[in-house]
Amino acid sequence: MFIHCIWIHSRHHQRKGWGSVLLDSCLEDAKKAGMSGVAVMVREGPWMADHRLFLANGFEPVDTAPPDFELLARKFDPNAVSPTFKGDWSQKLSQYDEGLTIIRSSQCPYIAKFADEIGQSARDEYQIEPTVIHLNSWRDAQQAPTPYAVFSVIYNGQLLAGHTISRTRFRNIMNKTAM
Repeated sequence: MFIHCIWIHSRHHQRKGWGSVLLDSCLEDAKKAGMSGVAVMVREGPWMADHRLFLANGFEPVDTAPPDFELLARKFDPNAVSPTFKGDWSQKLSQYDEGLTIIRSSQCPYIAKFADEIGQSARDEYQIEPTVIHLNSWRDAQQAPTPYAVFSVIYNGQLLAGHTISRTRFRNIMNKTAM
């Protein structure tokens, strides 16, 4: 099983053990489904789960990817194969060498919101019609040009964002990018 997002929204409820309660439920579901373990991707920075929660609950690092992504796993069977990132990021990125491409999934309502806002900003403020690629399956996500497969923004072959960003962050990046 892969945990893509675990989030305790209100700061009032954070650091009180609720993350571990949610995680225990995921672990139990994976065991009941006969899976060999649970994996999660973490990194320092916004929009990613904090690695401390997972390390405190028996997860171990199994792989890394640039710039600072880490794959953690908790295997139920110590002989099970550890999950890995697919890699080939440069090769996957090379297919988006012209224009603005937004790659997104429906995994999170924030991803949909920010993708729509960035697309509108590109049209209105930069006169760029973006290509929006919707990821509909795990197979689609494995072909994404970043480890954080469910959201990225690419402009003329340059990765502008390999994780969720807001319209404001997009504008800041575009205003610094030679057009």
